[in-house]
Parts: sequence; structure tokens; C-alpha cells
Amino acid sequence: MKLIDDDDREISEINMTPFVDIILVVLIIFLATATFIVEGKIPLNLPKAETAETKEIKEKKVIITVKKDGSLYLDDKKVSLEQLKGKISGLSNKTIVVLRADRDVPFQKIVSVIDLCRGQGLERYTIETTRIE
Repeated sequence: MKLIDDDDREISEINMTPFVDIILVVLIIFLATATFIVEGKIPLNLPKAETAETKEIKEKKVIITVKKDGSLYLDDKKVSLEQLKGKISGLSNKTIVVLRADRDVPFQKIVSVIDLCRGQGLERYTIETTRIE
């Protein structure tokens, strides 16, 4: 007569510890990458255009944001017009200026920013818009 010892028994339960570990690692990876995906952290009500297109700029770029209240941001850091002039003065003339402006910003403010950029030798622009649906 053969006795059944513990090593010969079938596994009747699933060990959940490795499953929980894998799920936690996937969650951490998702949370870490989700913070890098967010673009345009400054909330704006962008102008709408029928011909708006999503285009990734591969060349060197600088993002200038103008909020509704007229405040300026250079790559998500608040700056004054004078500080903006100093920070863009050393940029190459091949740098693309991405203008993000609230649709209610007075046009004169946008013209002032473009004029400042042109004075520093930056001649390539793109204006960020949203598509009319």
C-alpha cells in the first residue's frame, strides 16, 4: 500500500502573489509614462480651424504660450516679455517657434511675441490650433 505524501498532491490553488506583483509593475510603468505623454500642460482654449492638423515637429523647437490674461510661458515656465527676449536670444535661426495662444488673446499680443522673435532671428513659426468637428 502506497502512502500519498505532500509532494505528490496536485496543486489545487493558484498562487496569486506573482500575479499581483506583475499587475503592480504594469501599473507603475503606466503611471510613469502617463506623466510624459501630457503635452500642453497649460490649459488653453485654442482657436479652431478646419485645416488644423496634428504634426510632430522633429526639428528643434521652442513653445511660447500666451494665456487669456496675457501671461507668457516659454516651454511651460512663466516669463515676462523681457525675459522671453533674453531666453530666445541664443537660439539658432533654424529653431521653430510653436505659438500656443488662447483664442481670446488680443492679436496685438501675438504680434508683439512674433516681432520679438523676429528681432532675435527666429523666422519659422507654427500656430497650434484644434480641428473644427
